[in-house]
This record gives sequence, C-alpha cells and structure tokens, in this order.
Amino acid sequence: MTGFVLLSGLGHAMLVAAGLLVYVMFTRIDHQRRHPSAALAWVLGIVAFPYVALPLFLLVGSRKFARPLRQPHRPGTASAPRHAAAGEGPAWATHLLAGMGLAPAVRNARVHFHEDGPEALQALLALIDSAQHSLDVCTFVFGRDAVGDRVAQALAQCAQRGVATRLLLDAVGSWRTPASVLRQLKRQGVQVRRFMPLLHNPMRGRTNLRNHRKVAVADGVRLWSGGRNLASEYFVARPGRPAWLDVSFDVEGPLAALTQVQFRADWRAATGRVRFTRHLPPPRHALVGPPGGPLAQWVPSGPDQPDDTVYALLLTASFHAQRRIVAITPYFVPDEALLDAWCIACRRGVQVHLIVPARSNHRLADWARERALRQLAAAGAQVWLAPGMVHAKAVVIDDSMALTGSLNLDARSLFLNYESMTAFYEHEQVQWLSDWCARQIAAARPHHARQPSWLRDIAEGVVRAVGFQL
Repeated sequence: MTGFVLLSGLGHAMLVAAGLLVYVMFTRIDHQRRHPSAALAWVLGIVAFPYVALPLFLLVGSRKFARPLRQPHRPGTASAPRHAAAGEGPAWATHLLAGMGLAPAVRNARVHFHEDGPEALQALLALIDSAQHSLDVCTFVFGRDAVGDRVAQALAQCAQRGVATRLLLDAVGSWRTPASVLRQLKRQGVQVRRFMPLLHNPMRGRTNLRNHRKVAVADGVRLWSGGRNLASEYFVARPGRPAWLDVSFDVEGPLAALTQVQFRADWRAATGRVRFTRHLPPPRHALVGPPGGPLAQWVPSGPDQPDDTVYALLLTASFHAQRRIVAITPYFVPDEALLDAWCIACRRGVQVHLIVPARSNHRLADWARERALRQLAAAGAQVWLAPGMVHAKAVVIDDSMALTGSLNLDARSLFLNYESMTAFYEHEQVQWLSDWCARQIAAARPHHARQPSWLRDIAEGVVRAVGFQL
C-alpha cells in the first residue's frame, strides 16, 4: 500500500511537471504573451488541479495566432507610413496604429450613425438590398425572432439575385440559432459558416476564442457595423421588453474595402484550421476616397493581431487626453493597467465619464465591475448608471478621436475575442458620438460608491479573478 501511495504521488508530480511544461511551450514558444493574472491563474490551476486544469488549458488556452514578425516602425524616418507623417488624425494615435501594422485611416464619401434601432435595421436591410456582386455578413448572435427572420429573408433574396452571399456566425454566440434555419439559407444559395465550431476542434486550444465582430459589407464599398447583433433586442422594443441602448453606423467608401479584407480572413479562419492569418491588403485604388471626406480607421483586435491593438490604443489615449475621456460600455472589467491609467488621467485633471447599465444582462459582470467602479470614483471619475440595458460601445477622447464598434471594456473583449472598432477623426463624427453620450448621461443617475461588506468584497474578488475567461 505504501509503495502504491508513493507511486501515485510520483505520478501526480510527473503530471504537474508535464502540465507546466506544456504551459511553457504553448505560452512562450508560441508567442502567447499571456496577461499576468491569467498566467498566474493557469499555473496555480495546473499545480493544484492538474487533472482538470491541463485538459481545460488544451481546450481553451490559446490567445494569439499572429506572430509579431513585422519590420520595426520608427516614426519620422523614411520608412514610416506616409499617412502618419501627413498628420491626418492625432499623431499619437496614427503613429501607434501604424507601428502595430494596421492599415492607415481613409477618407470616405459618407458616414451615418444610427441611434434609433428601427433606423439601424432599415440601413442594414438597405445595404443588403443594394449588393450587386458580393455581400458578407458577420455577427455574434443571429436571433430566431422577427429581426433574425427579416435579415434571413433579405439574405436569401440577395443570393437568389445572383449575389455571392456569405454569413459568418460565431458558434457560441449563435448556439440557439436552429440548424434548420441555416440549412434553409444554404438551400437558398447563402454560404453559411459557424466560427470555430465547438465539436469540430476541441483540442486546438481555440474554443474560448470567439468572433464578436459585427459587420455587413456590400460589394466592398458599403459597410454597416457597430455594436448590434442581429436579434430583436438590439433593434426594436417588444411588450415588456424595451430595446437595448446601442449604436451602429454605415459608411460608403474605402473603409468598407478594409472591412471586406477582414471578413475574408475571418471566413478562412472559421474552421480553426488556419494557423496564422495573412491579411492581403485591398488594391491601392480601393483605398482612395474623396478629398476632405470623413476620415476613419479600421482597428481590428484579437488573436489574429500580434498586438492587443485596441487595448494599446486606449492605454495610450489615457496619457494623451487633455480634457476628457467619455466611455459607454455594457460591461466594465478592465485590467489593472488600464484602470490605473484612467485613474491617473483623473488625477491630472482629465474629466473621465463612464456610462454603464444600472443592471446588465450578466450579473457576474455586474459583480466583477464594482471594485473598478469604486477605484474610478475615488480618483474623481463620474460614473453613470443608465436605466435600461446598455449594449453600446464607444469611447471619446477630447475632440480628436472617437471609437465605436464591438469591443466591450472587459478582459474578454480586450484580450481574447476577435473584435473590431472604428476610429473617427473628423470633428463632425467625434461631435456626434460626444453629443450622443451626453444624452445618455442626461438620462442616467450617478453611481454612488459604497464600501462593501467583507463577504461581498471576497465574492467580488473571486468573480473578478475568473472574469478573464468569462
């Protein structure tokens, strides 16, 4: 019996050692650059519970696929991108995004924001109806409801007109979408893919990486995007169920060509078999917009980018902001570095306003945010609680830049999901988003931070500790 126990203990120790070796190989050799809190959680989990943590790590442990192999960027040298030197947009932002290898800001013919849900739906249906050669649609949630049915019907009609129509759904976000609906779309000529199906690639380490982008691109020249999924709650009110507060936009111009390139890469990566995604840029002529048109930049973030691009942009903006930072998000669970940067901005005189729902659709996220909200309030930020469910994602920096798109201000969106934001640099677009945020603040109530009980403080800490993977 003693020998058996000793052998079992030795086997357990060997399993722990093997698990840690696997972790090091995946994380270091594979350029995962894992966040410190996540790294600590994985190491402790493998040491304490190797029989559970090691298979779980193999299932959901990957974070990055793109290797940082680009040439070093030196602003001000002859090799620096021309758009950065041209001064289009704030230099700190354009230099940073150029240094991370992102496409430059482009001038477009038209930009229009949708505050109203029915207007946003009509704009989406009009874009689908306008497609003549190609239509690409990506969404996290595809509802089995009135809105989902209308979009499905529009997609089918588009395909029946001879337009190459593709629909990309996240396998987790749209798990409630009946297979019969997708089969019917396929019979009607729509190409449909689920992004990283759970049952097809469980051991590739990618199950936890979800595609949260929301875009529709017609012919590579018209774009519809923002925070709205394709389900009723994002567009229309129903009896006893008011529509969620959200924002989207449509663009006519070169920004659509850049988004189409992104969609094609996501379409190829949907099966999970693509190891490193290469983004082939659109033809140079496709990026030429009208002189003086609205300036906007496509900012993707996720495992297909070597850097955490939006996170880096937000962190840099925190130190460059001179007057204000205004943000609206459904979930606020940032990492310590970004939270500290916002607190520092408050203490050097920047007005920081954060708008979140008084109660979101994820109670764990509401628990996890409380520590961050108390820390922000203590630094002098104004936190506002909106009366209904807020699903919009937007950040305004001074009068120089505004971001909106699919990314929430939580660790999952910042570090794990495939996300996309659009940076607007023209006064008209920045002012529109600023005014829109001001209207939401006017309808909200101030958040009053309260010291939690010791039990709640522990519970908040536990939820925040696991929030990185939620």
